[in-house]
Amino acid sequence: MTWKISNAELSQQVLLNMESIFALGNGYLGVRGNFEEGYGADMSTIRGTYLNAFHDVIEIPYGEKLFAFPDTQQKLVNNIDAQTILIYLGDEEEPFRLDQGTVTAHERSLHMDRGYAERMVQWRSPDGKEIKLTFRRLVSFTHRELFAIQVRIEPVNYNGPVRIVSTVNGKVTNYTNANDPRVGAGHAERMKVIDTDVQGDMGYVVDETFVSKLRAACVTRHDLSTNADVQLQADEGQVTYTASFTLEEAVTLTKYNLYTDSLRHGEAIVEQGTRLQESLKELSFEQLLAEQTAYLQEYWKSADVVIENDAQLQEGIRFNLFQLLQSAGRDEHSNISAKGLSGEGYEGHYFWDTEIYMFPVFLMTQPEIARQLLLYRYSSLDQARARAREMGHKQGALFPWRTIAGTECSSFFPSGTAQYHISADIAYSYIQYYLAEQDKGFLLSNGAEVLIETARLWAEIGHYYNGAFHIDEVTGPDEYTCCVNNNYYTNVMAKHNLKWAAKSCAILKDYNPAGFKALCVRLGITEEEITAWEKAADAMLLPYDEALGINPQDDTFLRKAVWDFDNTPKEKYPLLLHYHPLTIYRYQVCKQADTVLAHFLLEDEQSEETIERSYDYYEGITTHDSSLSSCIFSIMASKIGNVEKAYEYFIETARLDLDNTHGNTKDGLHMANMGGTWMSIVYGFAGMRLKESGLSLAPAIPQDWQKYAFRLNFRGRLIGVSIGKDSVMLELVEGEAIAIKLYDEEVRLEPGQSVKKALR
Repeated sequence: MTWKISNAELSQQVLLNMESIFALGNGYLGVRGNFEEGYGADMSTIRGTYLNAFHDVIEIPYGEKLFAFPDTQQKLVNNIDAQTILIYLGDEEEPFRLDQGTVTAHERSLHMDRGYAERMVQWRSPDGKEIKLTFRRLVSFTHRELFAIQVRIEPVNYNGPVRIVSTVNGKVTNYTNANDPRVGAGHAERMKVIDTDVQGDMGYVVDETFVSKLRAACVTRHDLSTNADVQLQADEGQVTYTASFTLEEAVTLTKYNLYTDSLRHGEAIVEQGTRLQESLKELSFEQLLAEQTAYLQEYWKSADVVIENDAQLQEGIRFNLFQLLQSAGRDEHSNISAKGLSGEGYEGHYFWDTEIYMFPVFLMTQPEIARQLLLYRYSSLDQARARAREMGHKQGALFPWRTIAGTECSSFFPSGTAQYHISADIAYSYIQYYLAEQDKGFLLSNGAEVLIETARLWAEIGHYYNGAFHIDEVTGPDEYTCCVNNNYYTNVMAKHNLKWAAKSCAILKDYNPAGFKALCVRLGITEEEITAWEKAADAMLLPYDEALGINPQDDTFLRKAVWDFDNTPKEKYPLLLHYHPLTIYRYQVCKQADTVLAHFLLEDEQSEETIERSYDYYEGITTHDSSLSSCIFSIMASKIGNVEKAYEYFIETARLDLDNTHGNTKDGLHMANMGGTWMSIVYGFAGMRLKESGLSLAPAIPQDWQKYAFRLNFRGRLIGVSIGKDSVMLELVEGEAIAIKLYDEEVRLEPGQSVKKALR
């Protein structure tokens, strides 16, 4: 059953990891997979409910603060907790808890084809009362504010009094860990309760953040399948629903929680939540499940990847694609944070991870979501312009390295603000969207402006020296090498950005002369400026070492001593947790793919031989301490024809969270790696590329596989790709006829027909 993740373990560490694995979300609302009744008193939990982009602002403390260091940062806030449902049996009120009594059966499942989580427990109390409980929960894809829980209580040997206590609690705190830079170190309490009340059969809690003054409300309604003595009351900080009845046959309680916030719903958040509750009153939990299933059928129609004869990998890829869908923001306020909506690692910040690792999945399967992710970046363009001025640039836009609301949140500038490539990464995603969709209207309304403002940044920061265009004092993707001159990745991405800023102007001039003229007037674009971008792109210095025949990571990288890998014990990895940054910076050692990543994104800039030699060189000095690394090395191993090595790296990505291979799944899922798994298959094994010439494929197949298949959403067509041991099958599932390239040979796909070619 590769559509279902199941687990029955109850140990402390496994439970913490499963809270992330069983997290549910819909891009707006995310709820960790916590037990409704909690754990034992001596066990820890990271109990979390999150609204994407809902944050507080905290001061950044500095021992020595210099000019343009950010004063504050945003932090994703753990929100109102509506998960709790407590069950008491008998007159003496024995509480249902897994650390008391006897668990005679227990299993939990995540149904990825139907979009809900389920937990089944058979439990005997210390006094011998035995019941069977089934918990089901969903975060709705069709009603974005809704988180629903249903619990079914069945008697096994017990008939008698039962009391259910269900709470909505506004007194919540964030999880912190002072010893891990990947998790927030302080500022646990970021919200206060400002209102609780009961209106008819609904109760609500309103919280407000301390500094950002954002407000969130949870309006809750309960539906019980039996007659009971019911009380609903608002206490200090929470709303409590209590139902007392006699258990004689199975009883079901359904709890409907609606979350609204002042970012999306204005100030009348309680009224909005109440109105939404009223509109959903006719919908049963079963009907909500039917809606989830219908939504996911549509998603999987284009997003599913099929791997025959390997259930573990099949489960892994589907899990990753399901969690990506649950995490992607769908409005101008939200993006995809490093941990999605599954945990608080990296404090809910958005990075370049979205554009380079996650955006491609949506671009080729769900272009509407991809477009929405671009609109989020566009909505913060003015802040990026302001940041560029703050950083001393007279023009251009510098997007923040890490952010929620659009301003820079990184206090450690060498591996934060210095990563100027973020602006080129965002530009790259706009270019890829144009290549995939040919949407000239979007290019005019949004895309060109981003390309132009980011190009202006490179024109401003770069300079000519000995006839070549140099970019100094930046950090590339590799955070173990900081503040260098002419980082290959940054320079080649900037070159692409500059070329496409000019190209977008030419496209729009031809497409809509009046619209383009208005854009030029608004942004002050001149022909001289466009020519200057083209000139800088043509003159861009791309470091090359004649002796090794590779692209050096930067001007001085190859002069450094190579890190002593042989005498670095296993327990000293990841290096960032055991060595001072300066120690690491002095050596040739990479945290993750850098030049190798550039060779993937812009492979036409170098010869096949240079790319292969660079791959071999950097593989020897890369620790893969970042979860962003293995997928890129997998893709590029496929590119150079080493499918066996590509497969080894792919295996590291496929079940990273399911098997907790990085040891920190409890803090949330590794969303970029999840996108990377899909990329390793589609860009790696299948050799897909998206360029000006169109869509191309150059498939190979790992030795252990019999067959794999996926679909691509391209220019309004849905294209099926199936790769076996000897052949490649292409099918136009939806849309009009189109030509694509297979191994550099043009193949025309007609509606309702399939094309079979030999596998090379």
